[in-house]
Amino acid sequence: MDNKSLTETALYDPLIDLAISNGLIDVQQSEEMRDEQQRTGNSIRKILINNGYVTEEDLLGMMASYQGCDVIDLEIASFDPDVIGSVPGNVARMYNVLPVSATAGTVTLATSNLLDPHVMDELMFVLTRDVQFAFAKEQDLLERIRDNYGEDSASIADMIDGIESDMASDSTLMVDGSDAASLESAAAAAPVIRFVNLVLYQAVTDRASDIHFEPFETSFRIRYRVDGALYEMSPPPIRLALAIISRIKVMSGLNIAERRVPQDGRISLTVAGHHVDLRVSCLPTAHGESVVLRVLDRSVVSLDIENVGLPEDIYEAVNMDILKPNGILIVTGPTGSGKTTTLYSCLRKINRIESKLLTAEEPVEYDIDGIIQVQINPSAGNTFARVLRAFLRQDPDIMMIGEIRDKETAEIAVQASLTGHFVFSTLHTNDAAGAVTRLCDMNVAPYLISSTLEGVLGQRLTRTICLNCKEGYTPDQETIQSLDLTADDIGDRQFFYGRGCTKCNGTGYKGRKGVFEYLRVTDPIRLLINERRPTLYIREKARELGMRTLREDAIRNVLDGYTTVDEILRYT
Repeated sequence: MDNKSLTETALYDPLIDLAISNGLIDVQQSEEMRDEQQRTGNSIRKILINNGYVTEEDLLGMMASYQGCDVIDLEIASFDPDVIGSVPGNVARMYNVLPVSATAGTVTLATSNLLDPHVMDELMFVLTRDVQFAFAKEQDLLERIRDNYGEDSASIADMIDGIESDMASDSTLMVDGSDAASLESAAAAAPVIRFVNLVLYQAVTDRASDIHFEPFETSFRIRYRVDGALYEMSPPPIRLALAIISRIKVMSGLNIAERRVPQDGRISLTVAGHHVDLRVSCLPTAHGESVVLRVLDRSVVSLDIENVGLPEDIYEAVNMDILKPNGILIVTGPTGSGKTTTLYSCLRKINRIESKLLTAEEPVEYDIDGIIQVQINPSAGNTFARVLRAFLRQDPDIMMIGEIRDKETAEIAVQASLTGHFVFSTLHTNDAAGAVTRLCDMNVAPYLISSTLEGVLGQRLTRTICLNCKEGYTPDQETIQSLDLTADDIGDRQFFYGRGCTKCNGTGYKGRKGVFEYLRVTDPIRLLINERRPTLYIREKARELGMRTLREDAIRNVLDGYTTVDEILRYT
């Protein structure tokens, strides 16, 4: 299955078909709801209720009738500890279910939404018994799960202890790496499925952007990247590395017997009630396969340009430039600075029925209705340059290039702009002014750059201070000087830092906020480009014309209490 199909599968919700069949919405409204789901990350269930199509009580009755189940009121229900104990806490949280009754061979689970058949099968396998369902209000369900299983899910350490004891009695967990059948058997073992699900659940709830599985000679390390920093979890035994990695490869449809070449795949699943896409990369190493999962969770990423966090003046300037009939707009910054999200947000803003939009991406991260998105695959000969040449024969109005990497791609982008198209792209440079120099280094003629480039948006993501443990302090003279400020600039304002607490894992930070600079290519800047002036000259002229640098925008965030001095010194 290709990436687009997987993304569509992840966004499919059977509630839409149920709502149509019950006359709650029509086909056009269903398309509007899918668009809102993609834009906001909200579930179809929430959109139906919030937009007044149906009450939650009526929706529960409709789902119960469809699946032949009962509706249960969890506010007045009593809970037997033995029944609660029949489902591990990590399973309840992962699948957003709560056991309400149990017999020797069957457990009845309260849920708030329709479940896919494969999720039902997986629950039966993990719980080793038949499963029946009852529907309950979403908020009641979340509260009862929290009441009965505590604030936190079962710890990774407890889970590892359980798997260690299972290994003593379950020979399938002892894997023979040369035998594909042995790998499949280990990947399908219930303890391994529960462990991988727990890792994924914690990553999503901690808002991790990446999950790293790293085998070494004597250890197997698992790390999350949260707000740009890596955190290590309790390491599982090295003996489990093959079984865990095989489970991930099975989930992503990869060849578990092939461990000599890199492989890429994708996982679509539902975690705690909302859809998540995971992009999977397997890399052979000296001690096994290193696997990295990029977490694409639409519920924490807004694709509206209003929510990107642009300062008001930059927001207005960007909105003016992206409406021009032709030109090039470039977003710069390091990997993980949010460039793709910003570009998607710009595309959504100008995605109209009268315009044709095409994107060339490596890889396609989010599927957007109305935009034709093409996956770049160099190994198959599908390079940026080749795809862009094909784009020009597709009668586009607007094109997005995932990244300008070489002279050929840059020249095609310039040619597209000169022939009446607007082109979006990214470059890996330190600042906005550096993008001009980078294009010159690719041997693009300066007069072509100056006549097509409309603007360059530089951006970074800095961690924001945890609100739960935020404390103020008066900065000393050394700190003030490190920011190239004076005591008069600071006045009587306090600086802030995070003391560290359980909500931020002791880091003092929770969440991230963008800092930006926007270089508008006006006539004075075009003159400098044509004269092949260095980056420094272009940057200083842009500052004369009103551009705030990344450092200056970051200092504004420090003075407003969003982030710390350490963060802006690190990232700008």
